[in-house]
Amino acid sequence: MLNLFSLRGLPWTGADGQQKLTAAELESLRSELADIEEREAHMKARLEHIDGILRSARLSGYLYIRTRWTALPGEPAPIDDTKINDWLPRFIVLHGQCIFFYLLSTDLSPQDSTLLSDVVEVGSLPSFTREDEGTRYSFYILTRQGLRYECSHVSQIQVDTWLSALQTGCKVVSESDVLVPNGSSKK
Repeated sequence: MLNLFSLRGLPWTGADGQQKLTAAELESLRSELADIEEREAHMKARLEHIDGILRSARLSGYLYIRTRWTALPGEPAPIDDTKINDWLPRFIVLHGQCIFFYLLSTDLSPQDSTLLSDVVEVGSLPSFTREDEGTRYSFYILTRQGLRYECSHVSQIQVDTWLSALQTGCKVVSESDVLVPNGSSKK
């Protein structure tokens, strides 16, 4: 423990007694050390919590998300907002019968969540290109409350994986997978 106080920058000397820490300085250092140990324990618990969630999750990863409400009957059609860049990166976890939306992968609590039983439709959206970003592939999740999560990623494989997992987990079909009476697929 005494080696800790012999670090450079701390006013501690050996047995010659030239310069010693006062009792207040020593207590302050002990307090700081206790704070550091407490933060370390908190971070370790946080990592164990996150590790447990991710190990049991069906799917997780960062997606760009934006939310929209569907128009109610009698309301005007929504404005064309394709030029508005309000996509925010979120860490999404598909766990059990719920989709969790976290700000960061290290957060303990989700910002939002949706039950898979509340999802009424999942489907693809057209890909789009943003300045200096390349092509983004996208899909949507529509809930029975009228909330529409629009999700995008730079990888088509990631989008297809999310679509497949959500369609399986929600037991819904996308608009493009609906069969018309003659047996062909509606496109």
